[in-house]
Amino acid sequence: MSNFEELLSKLLDAAPELSRSVIEDRIKEKKDKIGSGYLTDQGALFLVASDLGISLEQSQKTEIALKDLFVGAKEVTVESRILNISPTKQFTKKDGTPFLLRTMTVYDSNSTASVKLWDEKANLPGIEELKPGDLVKIIKAYVKSDLTGSPTINMGSGSTIEPVKSESSIPTLDSITVDVGTAKEDQKDLVISGTINGFINLMEFTNSRGQPSKALKFRIKGHDGNSLNVVLWGKDESILPRMIGANAKVRLLGVRTKAGNMGLEIHGNDATVVEIEGKKEVEPVIIRILSIDDTNSGEKIVLGMDKSKNLFRITDVANQLTSFTQDNVIECMPSKVFGNIIRLDQDSFIRKIEDEKMPNISDLRTKISEIKEGNEYCIEAIILKAPDKRELQTKSGENVTLSEMFVEDDSGQIWIKGWREQANLLDNYGLGDIVSVLGVNAKAGLEGRIELFLKTYSKIIKKN
Repeated sequence: MSNFEELLSKLLDAAPELSRSVIEDRIKEKKDKIGSGYLTDQGALFLVASDLGISLEQSQKTEIALKDLFVGAKEVTVESRILNISPTKQFTKKDGTPFLLRTMTVYDSNSTASVKLWDEKANLPGIEELKPGDLVKIIKAYVKSDLTGSPTINMGSGSTIEPVKSESSIPTLDSITVDVGTAKEDQKDLVISGTINGFINLMEFTNSRGQPSKALKFRIKGHDGNSLNVVLWGKDESILPRMIGANAKVRLLGVRTKAGNMGLEIHGNDATVVEIEGKKEVEPVIIRILSIDDTNSGEKIVLGMDKSKNLFRITDVANQLTSFTQDNVIECMPSKVFGNIIRLDQDSFIRKIEDEKMPNISDLRTKISEIKEGNEYCIEAIILKAPDKRELQTKSGENVTLSEMFVEDDSGQIWIKGWREQANLLDNYGLGDIVSVLGVNAKAGLEGRIELFLKTYSKIIKKN
């Protein structure tokens, strides 16, 4: 008799008023409610028993695969590979008692699972040496359900974790890495690869608990040329190399996908491992200044381009660019370079140089008919429809501002749109104005046609 059949028999003995078909129907209801890919029949059986106030003894089989985990199991042993590990955090119980928690995601050939290491287990000897891809055995753990009802491995006082040196059929991290272009909605515990597309932005905000928080936001591009937004919650610039080139390779270990306001998005947390191709030391950069402005905080924001016509946003926190103007060519030793973002501080070296080989602003202009999705452009066009600014509500209920205008050159017509803060960039322009628009991203709009979207580094200059 299988373990499931043994447990089912025990439940029927404890609840003789219920038939096997009724129990099976309830098992199906539990699995349908939780969603596919989370519960086995055995795990659902334990939930059904719990609803009936019946306690089932666990199977005598203590070493099991991740797909066979069930809520209520005790002293289980699993062999798996590490996907990622979070830092140890301290929390406080309702009675004021502090406790420690570290989370870890593991996987085997068929499934993934979350592991919670409580109190002293969060700082087990040797745990800091463990890294993604390592083969480990988790011994004498117990299984509880998370907020979604999925079984979660918990390590208590009698639990331990040991590295495994033997060969294993569990696939390596390289084997389970997928290109971002293959990502689908509502996937979790993914290992995704791609290339950095554009800037890496640091977001600072207050979370739902009223605490200051940070997140990194950027886009990664797959082999198919399409890009997706990435948000890594709880991450900041400290995890990044000091110098990241444009189109640098990136791999994200332990992320999930979800539908966002602008399409499919990739989300990670403080446990997500970020592998980005880059250097620890920065190198000199030569840039032609396309525009220079002051922020509300008094910093200089510069839009520039290099010899290859790549666009860069320069943030000057020390105001070293005060004496420079549009069209100047500068050589600088930045403090950090993140993709197309250059950061200058008080230790940065900056000087004006002459370089006849540097392209001019006019060299950047692209005809509207030549615009392709996924790239950044600078155009010069006449406004055919004056900017229209309005408030819209997203699927999540958030009210956001959208401003859009319709422009053309002698090769075609296109919409230019600005969301949120970028909507204000279209203020003060009207019908018939000839404008130079610097640093806009081309992508498919809501109706599937290619449109230009203003970015934080975009600049609009009136020509007439």
